[in-house]
Amino acid sequence: MKIKWLGHSAFHIETAKAKILIDPFFTGNPAFRESERKAATAGLTHILLTHGHGDHVGDTVAIAKETGAMVVGNFDLCMWLGRQGVSNMDPGNTGGTIQLGAFSVTLVTALHSSAQITEDGVSHSLGSAGGLVLHFDDEPTLYHMGDTDIFSDMALVHELHEPDIGIVPIGDRFTMGGAVASLACQRYFKFNTAIPCHYGSFPIIDQTPQTFVAGMDGASTLVATPEVGGVVTL
Repeated sequence: MKIKWLGHSAFHIETAKAKILIDPFFTGNPAFRESERKAATAGLTHILLTHGHGDHVGDTVAIAKETGAMVVGNFDLCMWLGRQGVSNMDPGNTGGTIQLGAFSVTLVTALHSSAQITEDGVSHSLGSAGGLVLHFDDEPTLYHMGDTDIFSDMALVHELHEPDIGIVPIGDRFTMGGAVASLACQRYFKFNTAIPCHYGSFPIIDQTPQTFVAGMDGASTLVATPEVGGVVTL
């Protein structure tokens, strides 16, 4: 498995059987490198979405139309994307598991909001924000937390899924900050690898992972902090 960070909460996951984008926020993402776009969409099979905010849905509509990749997200968000012209979708909702052949995705709880405000100022509720647990036959189990605060039922996510890899928001203000994120990882999970995200993009959130890294000092979990465009190979 190769995990490439594309800035903010956007990731490209490559396995022997799938090429997956999670929360493909490219246009307008100050951290995204335009030189990564072609590789990120080449041979793409799936686009997975944690929630409906623009910095997570990002370029989903354009990429889905260009590549034909299947879009997976909560039902309300998928129905809204359908009205934007996306046709290849497989919706679910919190607690449900979607079988996608090469892997499965379980939508789990996150503490956050989820909406789009259109140019005419109308707010469209796009279901519940969530996290994504990806199970593969021959690869580690991966949990992208989405945007969230810490919550005690993270213990149930661990009990039910035992994720090996955690992709963890640490930027503060709109998600938990680094200190709380490190507490979540150590109290509720036994990750082999943790990869922080949702930082270093907009000035209003934390610019470095230093607080999270410091909070994980002494833990058995390997903390991987790739540069934007960097790859973690597992």
